[in-house]
Amino acid sequence: MTNTDDKRNEITSTLEGLIAILEDGKLGYTNAAEHVEDPAMQTEFTQYARERALFIVELQDEINKIGKSTDTSGGDPLGALHRAWIDIKSTFTSGDTEAIINACITGEEAAIEKYETALQNQNLQPAQKAVVAKQLNSIQAILMKLNLNS
Repeated sequence: MTNTDDKRNEITSTLEGLIAILEDGKLGYTNAAEHVEDPAMQTEFTQYARERALFIVELQDEINKIGKSTDTSGGDPLGALHRAWIDIKSTFTSGDTEAIINACITGEEAAIEKYETALQNQNLQPAQKAVVAKQLNSIQAILMKLNLNS
């Protein structure tokens, strides 16, 4: 394997790790929207889920641009290590708005940590770093908004 292949594989692995946590966030926000009673919060959570779906497509495009295909099996072990959203579904069944918001905050904090680590990857190209930084800024803004609601 060439050095270029190693870099592509590392970039792909990094971006797929972000995709995994975005998938979790999309699912988490969809579940949150279904379990809060406030219509305004339902709308916000649905919008956050849609945004996550758009972020996934953006990262998949970046992977495709370097000649790799995206792994749609969902078996990325790097993403699995940071999946803060998976265990919060039980929180949603209670309908406790504060608990749901706190679970979303936990998920966003995990996503931010993952994004900050990704930005430290020296192999990411400037265009990839720009996409990751833009998405990170959006996630940080949502976290700030969630903290105001908690």
